[in-house]
Amino acid sequence: MDIKAVILAAGKGTRMKSETTPKVLHEIMGKTLLGYVLDNVKNLASEEFVIVGHHAEEVETFVKHNYKNAKTVLQSPQLGTGHAVSMVCPYLENYDGLVLILCGDTPLIKEETLKKFVEFHTSHASELTVMSTIFENPTNYGRIIREENGSLKCIVEEKDATNEQKAVKEVNAGIYCLNWGKIKSAFGQLKTNNAQGEYYLTDIISWGKSQNLNVNAFILDNSDEIYGINSRSNLATASKIMNKRNLEKYMDEGVTIVDPDSTWISEDTEIGQDTIIYPATYIEGKNKIGKNCKIGPCAHLRGGVEVCDNVKVGNFVEVKKSKISSNTNVGHLSYIGDSDLGERVNIGAGTITANYDPISKTKSRTILEDDVKIGSNTVLVAPVTVEKGANVGAGSVITKNISQWALAITRSPLKIFENWVKNKLQ
Repeated sequence: MDIKAVILAAGKGTRMKSETTPKVLHEIMGKTLLGYVLDNVKNLASEEFVIVGHHAEEVETFVKHNYKNAKTVLQSPQLGTGHAVSMVCPYLENYDGLVLILCGDTPLIKEETLKKFVEFHTSHASELTVMSTIFENPTNYGRIIREENGSLKCIVEEKDATNEQKAVKEVNAGIYCLNWGKIKSAFGQLKTNNAQGEYYLTDIISWGKSQNLNVNAFILDNSDEIYGINSRSNLATASKIMNKRNLEKYMDEGVTIVDPDSTWISEDTEIGQDTIIYPATYIEGKNKIGKNCKIGPCAHLRGGVEVCDNVKVGNFVEVKKSKISSNTNVGHLSYIGDSDLGERVNIGAGTITANYDPISKTKSRTILEDDVKIGSNTVLVAPVTVEKGANVGAGSVITKNISQWALAITRSPLKIFENWVKNKLQ
C-alpha cells in the first residue's frame, strides 16, 4: 500500500531561544533535525509533506534544496497539531492509502522502527494507530488512556489531564499511521474545547472510537527514539544519545574507537574494517572512510569527504569536500579543503589548501596527482594542480600548476647577520 508522510515542522520552538534559526533546522553533527526525520521516512513514503510556519521561508528553502519528493505546506495561523495536518487535505483529496504523521524535532527515530510501526498497523487491520512508549517521568507528554480490556481509548494532553491520568506512564510518541480514506473527515470535525484552545491531533483517537474504527497503539521499546528537541539542553542530550548509538554500530562493524567518550561520528559516515579513530576526533556530515585507515587524534572531517584504504589523517587535520586516495598521508596541523589527492601522496605538517577567494566568494579545487610530495608549511593557492611525482619544497607558496616530476620551491635566500643579537644587547 502506498504511504505518504506528513511532518510537523511549523512550531516556533520558543525554548530554543533562537531568533535566526527555526527549531527544526538546528543541527546534530552537521545534519538538521528535520533532515534526520526526512531521511528516516523517505524510503517508506512516496511523498513527504512538511508543514511549515515559523521561519517558513528558511524551512522551505532547506526542503527544496535537499529533498526532491518533499513538498512544504504553510500553516498560518498555527492553530494546533490537528490544524497542521488538515493543511494537507486539499493535496490528498482523492488519496486512499496510508499517511504517516511525524514530528520534525525527533531526530532519533529509526527507519527500522517506522517499518515495524507500519507493519503493526497493517497486520492488526488498524484504521488508526498511534505510537506510544513508557516513560518513568512522563511530564509534558500526552498520556495514553486505555479501556479496561487494554485497548486504546484516547490521548489526554497533560494540561487537560486529571491527577489520575497524569500518573499514567505510557505516553504519546507523536507518530501516527492512518488509513487516510477512513480518517480524513476527522480533520473537519475537530474541536478546540481544551486548555490551549487548539485543534489537537490527539483528538482523532476519540473521534475514531466514536466512528467504531479499529484504533490501536504500538508500544515503542526504546523510548530514546522519540526524544523531542525543545531546548538547547535537549539538543545536547539527543546529540549524545545519537553519537553513542553511532559509535556502537561502527565498533560492531570492526572499527576501533580508541576513546568513545571524546569521539563524535555522524550516522551518514561509512567506515571500513580495521580503521582506527583516535581520541577527540569529530566527523560530521556525509563521508566515506576506507579500511585500515588512521584518523586523528583531534582530526575534523566536515562532510563530503572520501578517504580510501590505508590512509593516515594526522592530529589536528581538518578535511572537507575532498577525496584522499589510497596509501596517502596527511600530516598534522594541515587543512585540506575542496581537494583531490592521488595515491601515495605525502602532505607535510602545516600544509594549507587555500581554496577560498574572499573577493569573488568562490571556492576552487586543489589537485595533487599520484606520488606527489608536499613539504611542511606549504600553501597551495587554488585552483592549482601538482602533477604526478612532483615535489614541493617546505615553506613554499604555490600559485601555478607544477608539471610532473618537477621540484617547486619559493623559498627566499637565507640571510645571516653575524652577532646581530649580541650587538643589540650592548
